[in-house]
Amino acid sequence: MIDGRHKPVLLVGLVAALALVVACRPGTSSRTSTSLHPPAAAPRYDPSRDLGALFQDVQLSGIFPDSKTFVDARPLLAPAEIVTRYASSRDSPGFSLQAFVDRYFELPPSGPAGEAFRTDTSQTMEQHIRALWPALTRVPPPDTANAGSLIPLPEPYVVPGGRFREIYYWDSYFTMLGLIESGRSELVRSMLDNFAYLVRTVGHVPNGNRTYYLGRSQPPFFAAMVGLYAAATDTTQALRYLDALETEHAFWMDGVERLTPGEAYRRVVMLRDGSVLNRYWDDRPAPRPESYREDYELGQTLPAARREAFYRNVRATGESGWDFSSRWMRDPKDLRTLETTDLVPVDLNSLLYHAERMISALRASRGRSGDAEVAKRFAQAAEGRRRALLVAAYDPLGGFFYDVRWRTGERVTDRSTLAAAAPLYFGLATPEQGRAVAARLERDFLKPGGFVTTLITSGQQWDAPNGWPPLEWLAIEGVRRYGRADLAAAARDRWLALNRRTYRSTGRMMEKYDVVDPHRRAGGGEYATQDGFGWTNGVALALAAQGR
Repeated sequence: MIDGRHKPVLLVGLVAALALVVACRPGTSSRTSTSLHPPAAAPRYDPSRDLGALFQDVQLSGIFPDSKTFVDARPLLAPAEIVTRYASSRDSPGFSLQAFVDRYFELPPSGPAGEAFRTDTSQTMEQHIRALWPALTRVPPPDTANAGSLIPLPEPYVVPGGRFREIYYWDSYFTMLGLIESGRSELVRSMLDNFAYLVRTVGHVPNGNRTYYLGRSQPPFFAAMVGLYAAATDTTQALRYLDALETEHAFWMDGVERLTPGEAYRRVVMLRDGSVLNRYWDDRPAPRPESYREDYELGQTLPAARREAFYRNVRATGESGWDFSSRWMRDPKDLRTLETTDLVPVDLNSLLYHAERMISALRASRGRSGDAEVAKRFAQAAEGRRRALLVAAYDPLGGFFYDVRWRTGERVTDRSTLAAAAPLYFGLATPEQGRAVAARLERDFLKPGGFVTTLITSGQQWDAPNGWPPLEWLAIEGVRRYGRADLAAAARDRWLALNRRTYRSTGRMMEKYDVVDPHRRAGGGEYATQDGFGWTNGVALALAAQGR
């Protein structure tokens, strides 16, 4: 049986107030007053669009080792004027691209976010994290007229740290776990208000509050954040976000009414049996501006006819948050074989199931005219999604959840990943399935430092030997929910021991950790391992509090 004594914190208060059943194929998106199309706004500065040839020349020149540096730079003149001056001077004798950029752009700080913070290792890890929150908090700027690529937000928010100087969508849920534990519920509310503002003004929650992220979102944890905040404060507070939740859901379901079996449109797919599930996507089939050189150069090794699909898959993988991992690659050694848009991810659909149940519960609780009908529709959508996902993604022989190739219905059984914990965390799995998945996680994924992300060592950062805080939390609380408190405690203790050991030796909380060899620094991926670090801090505080 599911262990009801250890309900995930995201639902506890909301369940009590709204009578939402603990557990956690939509037909059509809700016909409500919410609109998928945001209000018209003044065009925002987008460096890849507004700088023309200058953008590509800078990004491919290598003058900035990190492609993110230039897209985060603020133009000091109108972009059109800078482009004109570049065109007239680029062929002049002695022209220096570096000098031109230095003259016409204000570069972001060279150091990481929070670098001014000085660690005192005589403090405990928990004391260190609580002291670090102010260093990672950003407040609305006094002047938003020229914010560069940054999308100004109306309320304070927490950034992850390192090279990540803006808010990130799914990071924020795990950061919020620690903010709640630190008694900072007001900051959680501010961050929720910011996400609702983004939904209202751009139509969805983007990957981060940068214009170059507007083509994609990230794992949709907004409903989980609302539940977390409501449980920690007052369950009625969740109702203030109902419109934003429904608008975000409509964003993910856009185009569902046009589908026939075996088709997909943007983020929604219809399987051959007629059931509807979701995938990751990005509307812009071009190199990511923040990783332009890496994407462009790799794309050039492909035939021209294949580049658009490759760029789309690269960006869709960015929306998944797992950029990059063998999870998405036909050949784990070749990033060019990404097939992300061909896959139905088990974790994404678990999140949307939870969002549908949350919307249903909030509609039922509010009780206005028409709410009961909408509540019923979302409840049916959630149940249809749950049934479809269990049929499509669960392998009864292996006792595990897998991503699914939506065109054929084939489960990707050769690439087991920690994403299988999501149906446990959100309560989709049956008791039998939950026990089977927990046993597999214990046998194959539990390592000396915690749960490993995948069983493949590819050199990508979302693969072995790395463990990541958000996935540790989902897996630990997921197996706890299905009666494996012993496994949850073992994984928690190993992960916290690794966090503490690294903190004592470096004075830092890291973005990710090597869980196979806890004495080795994590690596892999496109950039060096970052420290700060928002979601690590949040998960560490929440897990440490369980031992008190």
